[in-house]
Amino acid sequence: MTRKKIVCVIGTRPEAVKVAPVILELRRYPEPFDVHVLVTAQHRQMLDQMLAVFGIQPDTDLDIMRPNQTLRDVTCRVLHGMDEYIAAQKPDVVLAQGDTTTVMATSVACFYGHAAFGHIEAGLRTGDCWAPYPEEFNRRVAGLVAKYHFAPTRGSAMNLLREGMNPDAIYVTGNTVVDALRYVLGRTTPPPKPVPAGAPYILMTCHRREIFGHGVREVFQTVRDFAARHPDMFIWYPVHPNPNVQVPAREILGGMSNVLLTGPLDYVEFLHAMNGAYLLLSDSGGVQEEAPALKKPVLVLRDVTERPEGVEAGTCLLVGPHRERIESALERLLADRTLYERMASTPNPYGDGNASRRIAEILSGNGSEWLLRA
Repeated sequence: MTRKKIVCVIGTRPEAVKVAPVILELRRYPEPFDVHVLVTAQHRQMLDQMLAVFGIQPDTDLDIMRPNQTLRDVTCRVLHGMDEYIAAQKPDVVLAQGDTTTVMATSVACFYGHAAFGHIEAGLRTGDCWAPYPEEFNRRVAGLVAKYHFAPTRGSAMNLLREGMNPDAIYVTGNTVVDALRYVLGRTTPPPKPVPAGAPYILMTCHRREIFGHGVREVFQTVRDFAARHPDMFIWYPVHPNPNVQVPAREILGGMSNVLLTGPLDYVEFLHAMNGAYLLLSDSGGVQEEAPALKKPVLVLRDVTERPEGVEAGTCLLVGPHRERIESALERLLADRTLYERMASTPNPYGDGNASRRIAEILSGNGSEWLLRA
């Protein structure tokens, strides 16, 4: 039997997290699949670290990362490299995940090269190409090209249906981030934390470009005032390296005894940090998906989200970068144990940890039960 050649394309650390369990699952099917891993290295060091966690070595490395690269630079280099790769290797299916520039450019290369493109985590939408930027544009382009839409939820699948995508190409699989989380937590031990032993803490992330400037400063000022009112509650903030958050974080939050400003965490460290937190204050899309699996409430520092399932289920609350909403939500979650338990105990709307298995079944021709119409 001729094996189906599957190429899994990865550009950044978040992509590696969500594609790695798919690669591992596909490799458990040695007869149907010949699995190749191609990295664009849109992000270099963080990507390499992440693949090592899952024991994955790339077969091809486009090595596109350059100092001070722009979105235009990344698009051109990925498009050129993928175009040459597809012409030479003639894969049966090219898989990519999410909404990065790597994913968008890969989908365009597949379109030009007449290669079947499978989009993992398909159908997420805000309806605004500028929020988040450039992710909403990237995933819409990928959706136009995809032969296989692997939607993480029924809601994301319905987005694709409303856009006129072929219903026979839309599958509801769950989100592979749950698969990755279970894999990592089941194989690693918690590393040391900067928080005093036994002390409760809030884990914060804040890095999205949409709130740079006034929004970031308002978030940090709100956190500073909250920390001053609650000296026994620690706020742990692994500060993103971007100067747009580094500078105001040090200026506004530096010097507070219960605000812990540390360097960025790798994926294993961050999962364990989330797992030990009282709650999460975050503008990250991935955190909105991971937190329900860990039974942690999330206050989302965004006004809109392409992951409404967590908000609808009640585990996530949109507060935006707005003082009154952040303060109110934080105080309520500290004071109202019933509210906290309700948010923490919500069933995970993003899947059961078997998304990768479903994707492998679909690609092998045995996964029709996961079609949207089913």
